[in-house]
Amino acid sequence: MNQSSVGLSLWQESVVGQSAVSDQPVAATNNEFVFRSGRQQVFAQGVFSRLQIPVETATGCQQDFHRQVKSELARARACGIANPIVVGAIPFDRRQPAELHIPLQARVVDNAGATLLELPRIATRKPVSVKNRRSLPEKERFCQGVQQAVANFGLSDIRKAVLSRVLDVELEERVPAERLFQRLLAQNPSGHHFLLPLADGSSFIGASPELLIHKQGDQIISNPLAGSAARQSTVSADEAVSQALLGSGKDSHEHKLVIDEIERLLSPLCEPLSVPAAPSLMSTRAMWHLSTLIEGQLKDSQTSALELATLLHPTPAVCGVPTRQAHKLINLIEPFDRELFAGTVGWCDEQGNGEWVVSIRCGRVYDDRIRLFAGCGIVADSDPESEWHETEAKLQTMLRVLLPEEGQ
Repeated sequence: MNQSSVGLSLWQESVVGQSAVSDQPVAATNNEFVFRSGRQQVFAQGVFSRLQIPVETATGCQQDFHRQVKSELARARACGIANPIVVGAIPFDRRQPAELHIPLQARVVDNAGATLLELPRIATRKPVSVKNRRSLPEKERFCQGVQQAVANFGLSDIRKAVLSRVLDVELEERVPAERLFQRLLAQNPSGHHFLLPLADGSSFIGASPELLIHKQGDQIISNPLAGSAARQSTVSADEAVSQALLGSGKDSHEHKLVIDEIERLLSPLCEPLSVPAAPSLMSTRAMWHLSTLIEGQLKDSQTSALELATLLHPTPAVCGVPTRQAHKLINLIEPFDRELFAGTVGWCDEQGNGEWVVSIRCGRVYDDRIRLFAGCGIVADSDPESEWHETEAKLQTMLRVLLPEEGQ
């Protein structure tokens, strides 16, 4: 696929219209959404309407959700927004309300450059003072959870389950999410970056390495990751770790479970669908990952990026195999609600074009605290101590934003 042709280039000026929740539009102040990838930049302001509704019902039906999204996009156009888009996040649990909204103004530009669209410059050198950090669960309980998951594999059909932990970081003072986001961009120039204002006043920021789905016209791309190793401080050690990951039977098995499920879901919709026979290596500043780039041509170009995202989410990379059984096991083991972590963040326009990424390497920013997240895939031969260290390594992406000296 020619990436230079991917996407749109437009500036949407809205006409003030009726909001979904009141007779007046929601003010644009403090409602800036930013999404940046190697293919596109999206910058949106204001809220025409919010769609805080679950993706699926208790029976697994998604029709009502997609019907309401299309209806709100049509209403936005009728109120004068020239080419409306929907932006936001879908939680890990598709039965929980999504955090989606239709902006009053939005701009989508091809081929993200070095300059972030429209975002005000904020001083980023001022240090962030941390008062306290707390992991949920703590190490001992996390390792017990890994053992519990592995034991369950022998008693069920589950072949993989992804377990995660949160790190609550209390700050000495309020730190604007925009400031942390700009640090994140500076420290992680590659990947998919997002800054999403939420209805409760908090913000969701991240630098995800994992593309769930990109759609332009009838062309789609998905780039799932599974199997990880921490980067090393020397070139020789880093090379050794990357090659060990590429040759790891445990990680290759974990990766194949993810690819097989995504291929199963996309194959009926695409002709052709290209799935490489073996994974390659992808690196971030903190991690090495096994990566497979999947490309396809949709049989029906009207299938939207959002529909594809909700079809694929949650993938075995963040949930497990089989999905529903793994989801139940996660709920039994994890002592917290994932909310937006391991969900998906992105955008979709009225024509169905858009991009959604897996919400990992991310944090939810409150006034004077931030909640960080990290997870790891558990299979039959997983070692609890190694899995804990993997979550520690994955947390470094966001911890460096708060504590630049750590991991240097």
